[in-house]
Amino acid sequence: MNYLYIDESGDLGLRGSKYFLIVGLLISDFRSLNRILKKMRQNKFKKKLKRVNEIKANKSSFEIRVHMLKEFNRIEECQLFCVVMNKSFLTSKFLIQDKHKFYNYVAGHLANLIEIRGDLEIRIDMSKGKQMLRDDFDDYFRDKINRNSEIGNILIYHSYSHAWSGLQFADLIAWSYFQKFERNNSFYVNLLEHKCKLFKIWNKGK
Repeated sequence: MNYLYIDESGDLGLRGSKYFLIVGLLISDFRSLNRILKKMRQNKFKKKLKRVNEIKANKSSFEIRVHMLKEFNRIEECQLFCVVMNKSFLTSKFLIQDKHKFYNYVAGHLANLIEIRGDLEIRIDMSKGKQMLRDDFDDYFRDKINRNSEIGNILIYHSYSHAWSGLQFADLIAWSYFQKFERNNSFYVNLLEHKCKLFKIWNKGK
């Protein structure tokens, strides 16, 4: 079984951030991520994380972010994918008027980057309140998975990130890439040793 965790950074509005991006973290053993957070809570960051239900990059200290990224580097059999949209090129009225379609459009490019074999379990942060919107995303993402992949069953879950370490790491990685593009701060991305397959949407969205 392969496990894919998806999170985003930036916003879907035209007047907010300049960039919107989606990150995918693909791993064969999600338990290795669980162990990192468990050790953090039991040892080094026991006091800091005592009342913290979920580790969010934008609310965490510099020390916690750096520690998580360095520990993440030690994990084997892991792949990263990132799709970045420069929203200044977004002129399609269809995408502007429907933020859910906009999200799916960017996520579709992420799906197209993934080339694997075997069954795939996907978890995405619970952000779509209506079942209809979740189903729409699921159908679109399945359709866009790289045609070179030899995937068996695809299971997609919309989950609360506090319950899944993979989503908390995906949040940190998405935040790190957002700092690079939006803030011109590559410090956190430069700490990552895992190669990331990056796709930039720099042309006009259609």
